[in-house]
Amino acid sequence: MMKYMKNKLGILFLAIFTLSIGAEYRLGKDYSIVDDPLPIKKDGIVEVTESFWYGCGGCYSFEPAINDWASKQGADVNFRKMPVPWSKTHQLHAALYYTIDALELGPSTHTAVFVTIHKEGNFLQNPKRIQNFLKNFGVEPEITDQYLNSFTIKQKLNRDAKHAKQLKISSTPMIVVDGKYIVEVKQGRSYQEMLNIVDHVIELQKPNS
Repeated sequence: MMKYMKNKLGILFLAIFTLSIGAEYRLGKDYSIVDDPLPIKKDGIVEVTESFWYGCGGCYSFEPAINDWASKQGADVNFRKMPVPWSKTHQLHAALYYTIDALELGPSTHTAVFVTIHKEGNFLQNPKRIQNFLKNFGVEPEITDQYLNSFTIKQKLNRDAKHAKQLKISSTPMIVVDGKYIVEVKQGRSYQEMLNIVDHVIELQKPNS
């Protein structure tokens, strides 16, 4: 009888604990859902996208935390970054992001862009400055120009512009889970808490992905 009661109490405690974890973050308060979600593949993988801009101070501060978080995800989470293409400067920086990716220059080069802008005061606001920047990584100016203006990268910018509009991305950094759940920076919310909310939404979404 005593063993039975202990088992029942254990199950009850687990249920209460699970409910408390599930109620930690709430839709409408801690994260939101978009009116017009992006389509996703039903392949068992949760898609997580960070919208960002190299010129955003918050994105620069968030970069170490989001990169560390991304490195710890399993095969059931696919993380990608989406540079916002709002203005001509945003579009140029977005093209730089995809150029670095296409040339396989690695994460350290993305970090170097943030440092160049926010620590060294070089805003990389025109193609010439970007050419000079990438020369430090062994990329000749004509190659940089070729990639910045390539059809493939322009296609990606058009896709991102469409998605940003559909998702109503209005600030950075912002996290989108499975094309419909939005987790954004709020006053008093740490970056770690932001990622905790993302984890919470991912766990809720896994059965639906």
